[in-house]
Amino acid sequence: MLIRLFTLIFLVLSFAATSFAQGSDPKPLFDQLADANFNQAETLVGQIAATGDPRVVPALNAFSEGDLYFRKSDKAVFSAKVAGSQLELIDPVTGESAGQVAKGAVTKIKVNNNLRRAIRAALGGLTLMSPDRGARLSAADAILRSPSAEALELVEAALAKETDADVKARMEEARAVSLLSSDRSIDEKRAAIETISGLGAAGLGVLNSVSGTIDHSLKPDLDKAIASIRNAQQLWNLAQNVWYGMSLGSVLLLAAIGLAITFGVMGIINMAHGEMVMLGAYSTFFVQEVIRNNAPGLFDWSLAIALPVAFLVTGLVGFVIERGVIRFLYGRPLETLLATWGVSLILQQAIRTIFGPTNQEVGNPSWMSGSFPLGGMTITYNRMWIIVFSLTIFFALLFVMKKTAYGLNMRAVTQNRRMASSMGIRTPWVDALTFALGSGIAGIAGVALSQIDNVSPNLGQSYIIDSFMVVVFGGVGNLWGTLVGALSLGILNKFLEPSVGAVLGKILVLVLIILFIQKRPRGLFALKGRAVEA
Repeated sequence: MLIRLFTLIFLVLSFAATSFAQGSDPKPLFDQLADANFNQAETLVGQIAATGDPRVVPALNAFSEGDLYFRKSDKAVFSAKVAGSQLELIDPVTGESAGQVAKGAVTKIKVNNNLRRAIRAALGGLTLMSPDRGARLSAADAILRSPSAEALELVEAALAKETDADVKARMEEARAVSLLSSDRSIDEKRAAIETISGLGAAGLGVLNSVSGTIDHSLKPDLDKAIASIRNAQQLWNLAQNVWYGMSLGSVLLLAAIGLAITFGVMGIINMAHGEMVMLGAYSTFFVQEVIRNNAPGLFDWSLAIALPVAFLVTGLVGFVIERGVIRFLYGRPLETLLATWGVSLILQQAIRTIFGPTNQEVGNPSWMSGSFPLGGMTITYNRMWIIVFSLTIFFALLFVMKKTAYGLNMRAVTQNRRMASSMGIRTPWVDALTFALGSGIAGIAGVALSQIDNVSPNLGQSYIIDSFMVVVFGGVGNLWGTLVGALSLGILNKFLEPSVGAVLGKILVLVLIILFIQKRPRGLFALKGRAVEA
């Protein structure tokens, strides 16, 4: 296979300049593929690429994907695409339509993995000098994936003319991986090993592949580079786990922060808090449906529109629940727990009745789609924006708690309800507004969670237990404790899951929290004022 690949690239190097200058027509070469076997097809692919004609690139790509056919009547070769019950034939050089034929009038030209590798190498050699920046990057990437000594001179020629810094860096890497299998000097190969050591996992595969054939004098450099890559991979894997943990922690923070202030001020075990999250997610779905049907151009703004809608909807529902149910049950924790659990079931069934029991589709705006590499990590935009969003909500709520009269009243009620009441604070209305605020924040959490989780009537059940764990671990009613608790539990979960599994990892986290609460019953950050009330 390697010999055939070297032969192919040699053809590209030998004939590219002369053939195109002489005006060689690639069409007859394509037509010869009708009667060629796999080995002959590889030679023909090299000759087609050697013409230097950029028009052949789409046809070679079609050949690689198995979309090249020959017409039985005259053995003429075309690329084809389905057009109803027929195939539309496309000239492999000009790209013009050659009409439609029945599927039985043509025969597909077979392609195997060796031929696909040859096509990729030919495309790489053909596009390395392309005026298009993206094409040159793709060509360098193709050589990185399939390095060979025969490609070295072509890469160096392209490198000498390259002016784009990013493309030039990629070509330097392609030159380095090709140089290791060449007969160049030991010093050049040593420098190439140093360059490859910066490629990470891709470089590790190249170095391992040449470890059995490389000169013995280079073995220490090779082993050092391999060890360096593996150590860097371990550090990046550690950083990736921390990132995943922060991502999970930000989700827990969004789900738990409303519960923290509700539980802290009112002492209510609100089993319907998860359903507030679920209502926020369904509010997002409803807003997106309205936008899809009436103003699709505003879809990228759908989350910005959904945020105030979700906050108002869930805040209003929370206010009604507090005024209609919970205010009659203060001081009766068991009855409150049962009542809010009943409310959660009612809300779930109401959503099933209105929207159905199946998952609903909530789309990602363009600015929350995709990912980007950061060193050896992969950062997804939706998780990154959720972390930023959760911290924004946290600091906004912290500002309300510390810098507003409402926040002062809320903290007073949290620390000592009877003393606050004796000072003229209307504690029932503080309770109602606090429950509405906590529910509204849960609704905002639902907007964020709709981007990373299934939107279904059971959405909130996935987070209610973890939210209570965060609140108890961080300290009831303390926002900083909720932040630290959420991030700590998120990171701990992500480090435990790979070694013990997701289910056992959650059990171990629960056991650790129970042991921690035995030593610090009020959590990491206890509110001292509650001791006065006790």
